[in-house]
Order: sequence, then C-alpha cells, then structure tokens
Amino acid sequence: MPGPLEDVVVLDLTWILSGPFASMVLCDLGAEVIKVERPPYGDVARTSGPYQNGWSGYFFSVNRGKRSVAIDLRKAEGRDLFLRLTERADVVMENFTPGTMDRLGIGYEAVRRRNPRVVFASTSGFGQTGPYRDRPALDVIVQAMGGIMSITGEPGGPPVRPGASYGDISAGLFTAVAILAALHERERSGLGQAIDVSMLDCQVAVLENAFMRYFVTGHPPEPLGTRHPSAAPFQAFPTADGHLVIALAFGEENQWHLLCGALGLVDLIDDERFTTGPKRTANHAALEPLLSAAFRTKTAGEWLTELEALGIPCGPVNGIAQAATDPQLQARGMFQDVSHPRAGTIRLANTPIRLSRSDSGIQGPPPDMGADTGPVLHDLLALDPAAVAALEARGIVATSGGPDIASLLA
Repeated sequence: MPGPLEDVVVLDLTWILSGPFASMVLCDLGAEVIKVERPPYGDVARTSGPYQNGWSGYFFSVNRGKRSVAIDLRKAEGRDLFLRLTERADVVMENFTPGTMDRLGIGYEAVRRRNPRVVFASTSGFGQTGPYRDRPALDVIVQAMGGIMSITGEPGGPPVRPGASYGDISAGLFTAVAILAALHERERSGLGQAIDVSMLDCQVAVLENAFMRYFVTGHPPEPLGTRHPSAAPFQAFPTADGHLVIALAFGEENQWHLLCGALGLVDLIDDERFTTGPKRTANHAALEPLLSAAFRTKTAGEWLTELEALGIPCGPVNGIAQAATDPQLQARGMFQDVSHPRAGTIRLANTPIRLSRSDSGIQGPPPDMGADTGPVLHDLLALDPAAVAALEARGIVATSGGPDIASLLA
C-alpha cells in the first residue's frame, strides 16, 4: 500500500538534525522529500562521523529515502529556480537562523506569492520572535536553557546532558506534527500558512510535568537519578549482575504487597512509613537501601522472571547492544537494513508508526548530493537535460558532488 503522504511534495532546505529529522518522519510516511542542498558539498552533516565506505552514518540515518537537488541559492538565478519549484510544492522546510530566508528573497512572503497553498515550516533555536531570535543554537544549548540538564543525573551531581539529542529531536517531531496539522487545515481553507517552531519552546513543552510541579509547589525540581518525583519504588535497582527497573503503578498497593513478599521484606508491608505511594516517596531515603540490599541477592534475569509472574511492572536496563537484539523490537521490525551502492548496508532504527491500511517505513537509502537534480527539474519544471546542463555550466545547479570524506580524514 502507498504511504499516507504519497501525494505530498516537500522542498527541504534543512540541515544537520532538527529539520532533517522532521522531514525524515514525513518521508517515512510516504512524502516525496526533495532535499535542496548547496553545491558543491551539500548538508554539512555529510561530513559527520562515524563513516562507512566514506559515507557519514549520521547523514545516512536521518536522510534515508529522500532525493537531493543541488541549487546555489546565493545566485539570483538559483533563487528564481527555487521559487519556481515552490509553485509545485506542498511544503517548504528550513531551519536557518531567523531572517536568513528573507534576506535571500525566498522567505515565506515571497513563496506565498508564488503558491498561496504552501505550508512553510521554520524550525530554529529560539523562534522567529523574542529577544533571543537572532542567536544560533545547537542541541546542548537549548537542553541547558530549557531546564532538562538541571533535573538529569544523580542528586547533588553536576548538570548532565541526556544521551540523545532531545533538543533537536523534539523540535523535529513538533515540526512534523505542525506540518501535518497545517496540511489538514488547508483542506478546509485552501490556504497554506507559516509554521514557527522553537527548539527552546519544545524543551519546555516536553518538560510539562517538571514545570507544573514547580508552579504548584514553588520548589524547582532537582536531579533524582532514575527515581520518579511522586511514585516509589519507581527506579533502577542493582542486582547481582546488573540493574533492573521497577515501576509500581499509582494507587496499586497490592503490587507493593507482592513486591515485599517477593523480596522477603514482608515487615515493610505494614510499616507506616511505606504504606502508600506518597509515604514511600517521602521516606525514600530509608526505603531505597532496604530494597537495594534485597535486589542484590539475585541476578536481574531471576528477578525479572519472578516479578513478571506476579504482574509487577519491571524491565531490564539494556545497553544499546541489548536493545538492538531485543525480541520485542525485532518482532516489531524496529531495525531495518538499508543498502547504498557506495556506503554499503547500514542497519537503521525504523519508524515506530504502524498504520492498518497505509504503508510506513524507510523508503530507501539517502541520496548522493545533487543526484536527483536533473530528474526533479524535469518532473516538476519540465526542464530537459540540455537545460539542466546549461544551468550546471553556469554554476546554478549541480548534478553530483559532495565531500570527499577520505581526503577530510587524511
């Protein structure tokens, strides 16, 4: 079955991660994503390691299934060519510092005059308005400013960046959601609109519980390790050979009774300090050593077998290697081998979206820089090979190129 977005054409000027992650989501759902790159090198992510056969695995992972058109937007003829392409597009995406597109003469107003139905999505560090508008921002900056680093790590420890680029990825996900919403609204109004997604705003949005907690109590949340601020036990515990996580459901006191029985700590069931979730949270300093000592008496596998049989929510603390071979993820098809004629085969994380009637998933390998310039200009603008060759001779477009990773690493 075709993907649900198979009739959507996206002109994607984004680079690095936040924007490409958003367009990756659309591509996995069937949209035709045309990556507009600057010749001769294209997206700077093409030079980011690790490398396989001279290809960036970083670029490979978030640009799978897209097409690449190389246009020099610094030149007036290149900008005009891009504006002509927008007349055939449903979505234009960019993640430059605010004002860059307008200075080039290809911002939302210029595009809207050519195509009133276009959805124009801008993702930036701080958004199109506000005192920080003109500041550049990378993932770690917005994670720091948004607060997540202040509540990540062990109590009393320094700020810790989570092990994934949540600043970029959350902004990419919100951008994809916004684009889908705008496309849906266009079915009613017949008009497109501009989208303004701030990476910093997205950090606040995904920390809604932490901010709610602060506004309700007046106390800023602090790092808790793996603990939950209002449930206990709800964290990782050491075992004889590793760690496991326990997460007792809110209000399910029978789970507490079963856990105490399994751990050989039946005296804790009626201990007034621990009879409810709020009490266990308040008295966590006294409770955690007791539970940790009991968990250390068996291996993680032994505990998981026993606790799962009792219906107690639990799970192993997997490393990436263990998650990559997890039978549940294998059964769900969450890893897929993607082959490229030069890069070879790289296994990637698949889309988590499953649809009952429509197809979704990785659409193919990432493009060589400019590999689709000729076909796209023919398909969308009816330019023949001679016209494309003339544009290339004038330095307006490129049909091949990209960084020579081998020389960069030499």
